[in-house]
Order: sequence, then structure tokens, then C-alpha cells
Amino acid sequence: MTDNKPVQIRMSDYPGKGNARNIWRITHDPLRSIEEGEVLVRLDYISIDPGMRGWITNKRSYMPPVKPGGVMRAFGMGEVLESRATGLAVGDQVTGFTGVQTHGVFKQESLRKIGLPGVSPHMFLSGLGMTGYTGYFGMTDIGQPQDGETVVVSAASGAVGSVAAQAAKLAGARVIGIAGGSDKCGYLTDELGLDAAIDYKNDDINAALSANCPDGIDLYFDNVGGDILSAVLNQMNYKGRIVVCGGISQYDDFASAAGPANFMTVVTHSLTMRGFTMRDYMHRVPEALEWLVPAWTEGRIKFREHIVEGIENFPDAFDMVFEGKNHGKLLLKIG
Repeated sequence: MTDNKPVQIRMSDYPGKGNARNIWRITHDPLRSIEEGEVLVRLDYISIDPGMRGWITNKRSYMPPVKPGGVMRAFGMGEVLESRATGLAVGDQVTGFTGVQTHGVFKQESLRKIGLPGVSPHMFLSGLGMTGYTGYFGMTDIGQPQDGETVVVSAASGAVGSVAAQAAKLAGARVIGIAGGSDKCGYLTDELGLDAAIDYKNDDINAALSANCPDGIDLYFDNVGGDILSAVLNQMNYKGRIVVCGGISQYDDFASAAGPANFMTVVTHSLTMRGFTMRDYMHRVPEALEWLVPAWTEGRIKFREHIVEGIENFPDAFDMVFEGKNHGKLLLKIG
């Protein structure tokens, strides 16, 4: 907060193609009184996600875009300060679509109570939150990696990709991660135990895939689209599977996003290609937690977080996730 007043980050207009830097506005609008079935929440952390770029694009998507003048959409977590809701009490930790702000008034049904002994609440925005659920369901429910298969994951050092890659590894697959830079690639092999890592910034992607996938690729978990998707398509095995989780390489210009020129490989190799978002799986979140929590507490998977402090630094954090400058799940600490 600034001067103990509520603070909001608002989107002034759709950015169009290119940098969104100039669309953010800081406001200090007072909060209205809570009504029956509502709570007042102090936000402590906000999740910074690639999907935010789609939320400020006035194009058809899986949810309506943020309206000009509106508080920027975001997942957040915080503490209930005041309650007129039967299911939430003062002091409860909650998460949901809170927006980028220091405080907010929310209906009870729009929030989920969180908390596990010994677990920092902000973990429910990272490995034990939406990014963890996305990586888990995308890989295990859609991809279904098998023992001995070759699996490739793009943006593998990111919050979603790292969970997906580790889930495939635990299933017995041979896993190759694609990431940007030697530090991120080292993290994939040295910390997460992947079989190989490809540096898309410095390696020849086609040559590196050929060298690291001599028997072809059975399953590809795609977070980026673009040229990397094209390169992987060239080396997919007959009846291989592609899980499309995102396309961050295309997010700056949705209107001109182009599909791969070799898309007919999907036909010639009888590939299965399926996209998804977490709205397909919200009813199954407890299932994801049943897998993620013990896997994490027992050390079978690892999560990494990158925390930026101060709500006023939201524009910097937003840019970071699209410039690949974060190392792990990017969170904005409000206070």
C-alpha cells in the first residue's frame, strides 16, 4: 500500500501489438463496504502469468478480456480482514481471481480457502497452485507419458513446464527440456534431473533435437508455439501426442499469429494434438493436490520461485515474464 490507502493497477486501454508498458495506471480508489456473503481481503502475493497477455487482448479467447479502466486480472492470495460470509472467517488465507491490488471485496464463492501445515500460503500461487495443476493435468491426464518414451517440454524451466517435465520423468520417460540460456538449462539437468536440455537462444534447435532424440519424439508438451513447435513437428513419431498448453512466442500479436508451415505432419504421422486450459480441470483440483503435495514434501519434485516486491513494480514483473528474465514461478509480493 501507499499511505495506507488501497492501491489498484488498472489497464487504461488495449495495448495492441508490442509492448504493454504504457497501459498501466495506479489508482487509490476506496473500497466499498462488504455485503452479505462477501469478504474483505488484504492481498499479499499476485501471480504473474503469460496468460495475462491474452487477458488484455480484445480477441476471442477462453475468457473475456479485461475492460479498459478495469483492475488488471490476476490470481492472488491473501488474508481475510473482514467477513460477512459463513464459509470464511477473519484470518483465513484465500486465493482466487483477485486482480492486481492491495485489497479487494469479493464474493465468497469466488475464493478458495487454502492452507497446509508448514506450507507458505504463497505456494498456492506457484507449485501448489494453478501452474502446478496445469503442468500436472496437461502432462498426466492428456499427455499420459509412458515408461521409456521420449518426451520434450518447451519453456521447461518455467512454472508450468518444470512440473510437466518432472511428472513425465517420474512416469519413467526420457525427458528433454527446452529453455533459454545456460543457467536455465543447467537447472533442468542438474536440479530437476532431466536427461538433456536444449538452449533455444544458442543452439540449433533442429540439430539439437536430432542429437538428443535419436529415436524421435513420442510426446511434446508445448508452451511456446512458433518455430520451436515447427522444429518438434519435424521429429514426431508416428501416432505421437502433442499437448498444447500455451504459445508465448505468439502472445504479442494474436491477430497475426501463424501456424507452423509443416502442420500437415499432424496428418501424415497420425498425430494427436490437444489444447487445454485449467477451466477444463477446476473440478479436479483436489486430485492435483493429492499428487503435488506429497511429491513436493517428499522431494520427488522441486518448485522454484522468483519474487518481485512492491505493487508499483507490476509493470516490470509483467515485462519480465515475456522477456524470459524470471527464473521459476514469478510472483509479485504486494507489501
